[in-house]
Amino acid sequence: MRLLRQLELGFRDTDILSVVAGVGDPGAAVSPESFQAVYSKHQDVDLEEKARELLRTNGACRIAMEIRVEWNARLKTCAGRADYSCKLISLNPRLCDHGATEIDRTLRHEIAHLLAHFRAGHRRILPHGIEWQQACRDLGVADEERCHNLPFPVCERVRRYLYKCPNCQCEFPRVRRARRAVACLECCRAHNGGEFDARFRLRLVSIR
Repeated sequence: MRLLRQLELGFRDTDILSVVAGVGDPGAAVSPESFQAVYSKHQDVDLEEKARELLRTNGACRIAMEIRVEWNARLKTCAGRADYSCKLISLNPRLCDHGATEIDRTLRHEIAHLLAHFRAGHRRILPHGIEWQQACRDLGVADEERCHNLPFPVCERVRRYLYKCPNCQCEFPRVRRARRAVACLECCRAHNGGEFDARFRLRLVSIR
């Protein structure tokens, strides 16, 4: 069965972790002991300030004061996650094994999601579409990829929910039931310029 792509809608300029690592090398790894000592409550006020500055610089002052950045140990395979409705960025603590440079890149990747949605207003956009790509360029990560290639452990989970595109009939197995509108990316690209189109909204056909 082919696994095809889906379209889903749902700082000061200093070393980010210098306070933790105690060194000026932005590529230095951070020890788990140091990380736990500083981030025992998970919230990261330094990264929040950095995020606010980046958002304000790019004209998103309204959401800049609402932004929160946290370290979330429940993240396993993804490097970070952005929730526009809560103005929340969650980062994987495993990023600390890869140095402050990787943390900075991931933070900007997630800020780009919030910035793209802020600029789009109520218009529906692709998660990694042209709006996100432009936001990445504005945030200084023009060559940012959709997915990271960090060696995080992979957790194999059963894909119980099978969705199908009503147009091309391609199947999309998912671990969780879709809570928001999900459409076939290839059909949206082929027939609607890459924008979400309800004609290609995936339909749940079976639950295993």
